[in-house]
This record gives sequence, C-alpha cells and structure tokens, in this order.
Amino acid sequence: MRRFGCENPRDCREWAGLAFAWGAGRCYNSFTLLLYVHIPFCHRVCPYCSFYKHTPGGTPIGEFIEALASEARQRVAQRAAVPRTLYLGGGTPSMLSPGHLRHLFAALHEVVDFGALDEVTLEANPATFDGGKARLFRELGVTRVSLGIQAFDPAVLATLGREHTVAQALESVAILHDAGIPAVNIDLMFSIPGQSRETWQTTLEQAVALRPEHISAYNLTYEEDTAFFDSLRRGEMRDDEDHNAEFFHLADAVLTEAGFAHYETSNYARPGQLSSHNSAYWRGEDYLGLGPSAVSTLDDVRSKNVADTARYIAQVQAFGHALAEAETLDPEARRLERIALGLRTSEGIPLSLLAPDALSRASHLAAVGLLRLTADRLVLIHHGRALVDPIAAELV
Repeated sequence: MRRFGCENPRDCREWAGLAFAWGAGRCYNSFTLLLYVHIPFCHRVCPYCSFYKHTPGGTPIGEFIEALASEARQRVAQRAAVPRTLYLGGGTPSMLSPGHLRHLFAALHEVVDFGALDEVTLEANPATFDGGKARLFRELGVTRVSLGIQAFDPAVLATLGREHTVAQALESVAILHDAGIPAVNIDLMFSIPGQSRETWQTTLEQAVALRPEHISAYNLTYEEDTAFFDSLRRGEMRDDEDHNAEFFHLADAVLTEAGFAHYETSNYARPGQLSSHNSAYWRGEDYLGLGPSAVSTLDDVRSKNVADTARYIAQVQAFGHALAEAETLDPEARRLERIALGLRTSEGIPLSLLAPDALSRASHLAAVGLLRLTADRLVLIHHGRALVDPIAAELV
C-alpha cells in the first residue's frame, strides 16, 4: 500500500503529481461506474459504528459541501465514465439542512446525468426528516432511502445509542412513501446486548408490517476503535457464534415467508427491489468514492481519501482531490475478493475462480449440505449461508 499525504497539503508537492496520475495524465475507456458520496456528520456517535464520522462541531458545512462539489467536478468529470448509481452514505446525510442538500445535489447534477442512473440512494435517520424534507429528497432525485432504524425496542435503541424513538421509526416509512420515494430500505441489527429472541422476532414482524421494499438485517460486529469493541475486550459483552446463527436463521425464516428474497447474506428484497448499487459492489464493479475516508476501486487501483474532514477540505481546495493512499490490486487479490463477496450472494461464484484443491474441499462442503454445486457455479445454501466467512476461508 502506497500512502500519500502531509499535514499541510498546500506545501506538499507530491499531491500535484498524484492528481496528474488520476487525471489528464491517464487515458480511460468509456464505461459505467458506481458513485459513492460520504457525509461524515452525525448528531451523536453510535458506540458500534466504525465508519468515519463525527458531530458537526465547528466544521463549516458550506465549505465542506463546496469541497465535495469541487472533488466531484475534478474526479467525475475527468473520467470517460458514466455513473449508473449514486449512493449518499455516512454518517447521516439526511441531517444536512435543505439548503445544503440543494447545494450538494446541484453540484452533482453538473457532473452526473441523473436520467441515466439506475438508483439514487440516501441514508437517513428517522429523527432527521419530516414530510417536507422527504418531499425535498424526491425533488432532488432520490429514488431510494435507506433508514437506519436498527430496532423497534426502546431498550435496544438505547443500548445502540440511537437518537430516534420507536414512534419516529414506525412513522418514517409512511412519510417517505407519502412523499413519493419509490423504494425504502430498513436497516435492522441483531445479536445486540440485551436483545432477546422474542424482541428480535417482534422487530422483524414490525419491519414487515411497514411494507418497505427492502430490509437489511445485520449481525452486530465488534469493530476496533468503537466503544462496543472496548466493552467486548473487557468482558462486558460477548460474541457467540451459535447465538448469532440462531438470530440469522430467524430473520431468514420471517422475511422469506413474508415474500422477501434473501439475495445476499444480510439483505432481503421484494421482487424487483434489489439494491442496484450494493449488488454491483458484490459483483466487483468499479466505484468512485467522494468525501473524507471514501474508498475507490478504479482500473484495479484501490485508493482512499484522507479520513479527516478539515484536511479533506484543505486538500480539495488545493488540488481538487483528497487522496491519501493507493495500491494496485493484482489478479490474485481480485480473485480472492470476488470469492469472498460472491459467496455472500444468491448467485454464488463461478467454479473457475477456485483452485483444484479448493474444488475438492467444496465437494465435501456440498456433501454435508452447506453449498450447492452446479456445472459451473457454487452457491451457499441452508446453514452454509450463516457460515460465509469460514467457508470463504476454506475455498481461497
């Protein structure tokens, strides 16, 4: 991994050379890509979240939005590539004021043909919008809102440090549908400390009753640099694989019975409502990330922006980008990544990705009912779907 950057980007000449390498000094073929925009602001920092985020504090939000606009003009416009999906994540993009949202989307409209996009997703917290703001989302071109609800139980929400109430969560889906948002996703989380099997089942049933087009059900993971990880290390919390598997299979049973297709380890969709953006990630398509800490993978080069909002603004003002590190992915790295991501999906992976000894191990796993082998593909089934990571380790 080559790292780039300096404390004072205006005095760092290496950035100018890097900008050239990603810009006019390189020739690109015309193709499509995914576009991700990272908004790092949250009203409060949840104790389980490891994404780069912070409270707005003294950040000049207007300067930040203009930096995003400048980076978009530099990095999107310079490529002979047409974005086919747009995803605004965070953080909490929905907490931006209407004025800042209009400014940001106006800048994106300058470099992105919204008419050519399959999907425009905005992540949202139920506490950060009302009917008027939801109508603004639709006016700006949002076609899909991903709601970070996580739970419908007050005690579980308190454990997670969420700022919204159960009442706001229950109302939020109807607000978005009434505003004309075509698709709504509900994010849920299981294996949370203090969450019972009954509470998890009730949460799943309440989510189904709201009639969203998509539900994501994530197993809580204890990530480094989070308060939950520190609690786990001190023995105050536990991570039990059997407990996780029980909750995973309960979600699968409840949601598939309700008519959702379980098309990725943590994702369920009504017919025709799969996430186009995330599905493309799992297929290994190229993507361009804008904003602090955002990652890009373009032409087998993976890069990451500086994970510091103030430095991000300064570097974009100086050079039109905020790249901090980059590496070239060799064919073997790409193969391993395609296996790890593809096994998560209901499409599985082509057998051509596997070495001969891995094919032998796959045959054994098929014999014990963890996966299905066809003439040219491998797909995880039944209990194998809850064991995606260890199975991937067996096959690489």
